Formats: sequence, C-alpha cells, structure tokens
Amino acid sequence: MSAKINFIIDGQQCQSEEGKFLVDAAKDNGVYIPTLCNYEGLKPKGSCRICTVKINGRFTTACTSPVHDGMNIENNTAELNEMRKQIIELLFVSGNHFCPACEKSGDCELQALAYRYKMMAPRFPFAFPQKEIDASHPKIIKEQNRCILCKRCIRGIKDEDGKSYFAYQYRGKDSLVVVDRKLAAEMTMEKAQEAMDICPVGSIIVREKGWEIPIGERKYDNAPIGSDIENK
Repeated sequence: MSAKINFIIDGQQCQSEEGKFLVDAAKDNGVYIPTLCNYEGLKPKGSCRICTVKINGRFTTACTSPVHDGMNIENNTAELNEMRKQIIELLFVSGNHFCPACEKSGDCELQALAYRYKMMAPRFPFAFPQKEIDASHPKIIKEQNRCILCKRCIRGIKDEDGKSYFAYQYRGKDSLVVVDRKLAAEMTMEKAQEAMDICPVGSIIVREKGWEIPIGERKYDNAPIGSDIENK
C-alpha cells in the first residue's frame, strides 16, 4: 500500500495515497471535481478540460495529476468555475443539444453540469452542424449531433481481443466518433447497453430502449451532479 500524504483543496486538509489521481483523491475526501471525459476504470486522457484546477498556482487537469505531499489545490473558485461554464457553453453550441427530446435527459452529465454552473443561454454563436444520425447498426444508434468527442467509448468499449468498437474519423471541426461496422454487427445487447452507459451524453442509444425510466425519476432529476460526493 502506498504511503499516506497530506494535501490541501480550497483550504481543506485532505489525505490520500501517494500517486493517486487528484480527481479520485478529492472524491475520497468529499470534494467534487467535475469531469466529462474521465471514467472509472479507464486511463485518464484530460481531453475535456472540465476538471482543470490550479496546483500550487499552475493550471492542470485533475484527472491526469497524481497527488503528492504538500500540494495546494484550488478547485471551487470563481475563476475556475467560469472557465468550466465556458467549456460547457462551447460544447452546447458546437453540437445540436435539444435536451427535452433527448433519450438521455436526466441522465446526461453535460446537461447536469449546465445546471450546476447555471448556464442559461450560451454566450457564443451556435454552429448548427449538419451531422448524420448513424442508424445502420443492429443494436445501437450513433447520434453524431450530440457527441462531445470525449473518447470514453473509444477507450472503454472493446471486444474480447481488445479491439475498440468506436474510433475517430477526420480531424478538427470535422471530427467524428464512428462505429466499426464489422464489430457492431456482432455486438451483444449487454455491450450495447455498456456503450450507452459509458457515454456522458445521448450520442449512443440502444435501439428501441430510449425511454426506459420516466422523466423525473432519472439520475440527475432530483440529485444534482456531484452531490453524492459532497454529501458524504
């Protein structure tokens, strides 16, 4: 077992194992650091930047930063929360997110973060991208208009040989997460549900199963995102 070290988050004295990633170490101490691309059990990538904090005065991503003794971390500050709000707004305007019609409404992490950071209307112009909905696969639908390019599905949804069902196509503003047709043709219902669950938004939908839980009873309908950590 790694040695215990001491660090500070927003003035709060915390303790964790040496080398544990900050997002997880903070969670163990009842401190919520928001993420979108990070997922338990997957190697962190730091691609969404929502978890950006200040460590000893320098900006860095909390999901990729191991904790060390004596760290002084800023997390819940006006500056950082404003940065997070801007990222959320940019994600909304760069896609087509109409929450009332989305199967993931109430379970969507992007939607929940927008509520947490009080996003009313984005300050940036909407891009209104014209992206196809890929409904060619037997078990899932890939709604490209909602994808936030977080890489969770690419990193986490693999077959028995370690091949990913999902991959990037194109670059820059034209980037898409696409589905391997051969692997998707053999996808089980269990793997399809796993893909839907790992997606933080409503971009991967299991066919014919979108509205299993009624609106008002879903994950974030009654408990804001992060409250399960902060209320420990």
